[in-house]
Amino acid sequence: MFLNRFLGLVVCLIVTGCQTAPESLTEKKPIIKANPDTVVTESKTEQVDAVPPLKPSELEDVWQRIRVQLQFSDSSHPDVQKRIAWYLTHPNYMEEISRRAAPYLYHIVTAVENRDLPIELALMPLIESDFDASAYSHKHASGLWQLTPSIAKYFKVKITPWYDGRQDVIDSTRAALDFMEYLYKRFDGDWYHAIAAYNIGEGRVLQAIARNQKQGKPTDFFSLKLPSQTRQYVPKLLAAAQLLKHQKMVFPSIKNEEAISILPVSGAVILADKAKWQELEELNHGVIRYPAVIDAPHIVVPKDQQSTFKTLLANQKSNDYSKWQHYTVKRGDSLSVIAKRYKVTVSQLKTFNSLKTNIIRVGQKLILPHLADQQIEYKVRAGDSLWKIAKQYKVSITKLKQWNNLSRDSLRVGEKLTVFISNS
Repeated sequence: MFLNRFLGLVVCLIVTGCQTAPESLTEKKPIIKANPDTVVTESKTEQVDAVPPLKPSELEDVWQRIRVQLQFSDSSHPDVQKRIAWYLTHPNYMEEISRRAAPYLYHIVTAVENRDLPIELALMPLIESDFDASAYSHKHASGLWQLTPSIAKYFKVKITPWYDGRQDVIDSTRAALDFMEYLYKRFDGDWYHAIAAYNIGEGRVLQAIARNQKQGKPTDFFSLKLPSQTRQYVPKLLAAAQLLKHQKMVFPSIKNEEAISILPVSGAVILADKAKWQELEELNHGVIRYPAVIDAPHIVVPKDQQSTFKTLLANQKSNDYSKWQHYTVKRGDSLSVIAKRYKVTVSQLKTFNSLKTNIIRVGQKLILPHLADQQIEYKVRAGDSLWKIAKQYKVSITKLKQWNNLSRDSLRVGEKLTVFISNS
């Protein structure tokens, strides 16, 4: 009896085992969780290799290269939101900004990245000058980064009657980022304070911080009592960054590739081909007087025309002085007197004339670069405007303002303006 039951049980177990055997042949494997009494199965899935994201430098659009690196936190402060609303109601604004920024933005972004600075700093020319390399302000700040003469001089930007490095993208970007690095350290790593100080000066920001500390108030940027322009300056930057980060506004595409090349210049170069120079003028606002390229360490040329202009420069260095003026030394002259009169340095004057000493003789012939074929002193009359005068002499308003260090668009009756005219 007992044997029969035992045999029956064995048969039953064998039958049950046969029924469950196919389950064990599937591709499911048991995984032991934290509770050893619980066994679950996980289906095997096909392994798909993850596609690595593109590096910022590999993106097609330089605005997107900026976007993926933005790191400042979003702000809900009313001033930021107000500026966001302004941008959104002026969609054409970014179209003009992209047009102006196209030659410069790649260079600026690369410079910021090379220093490992927040990429938001690449947006500062948008706030400072609307990416207008020829911009002047009422405080005599100039260029994309709106550097003042004193800041430019401190950070070794050359400003002479022939060249203003504040309006050169290479020199001005270097100096502006040098200044920002200084301010970042000065304000113990607070970028908002540093950016505000770039706009108003470090002294005003330090005073505002000290005042709040004395009164037991917070010292973050939004808690400081600063001039209205500066209170809006940082929000403008944050608003533009937020719109770009969240793609709430169209930033017309700019190719993520170098658009310009830098050609070194040594000594002085006279670019006699006015048509060629006009192709370069928009990239070289730092060169003040056509046709002479003097004091400029380089000229900026379109990347796709680098070879053409390199050849042009090489040919100009053949010392063809036909476009230069000739000067005969008079009694009482000295190199310093002549240099001052013609707005060059003694060193340049010696270089132009291969002089090894400062001694010159009466009757000696010297060569000097032309300021232009004609230099006119124009007295402003009633009804005159920059546009009208520029049109009359066939020069640009930008150059007319640059020659006369004008930051305003209005003129005063009786005011004297210098106009340089080239007949070539």
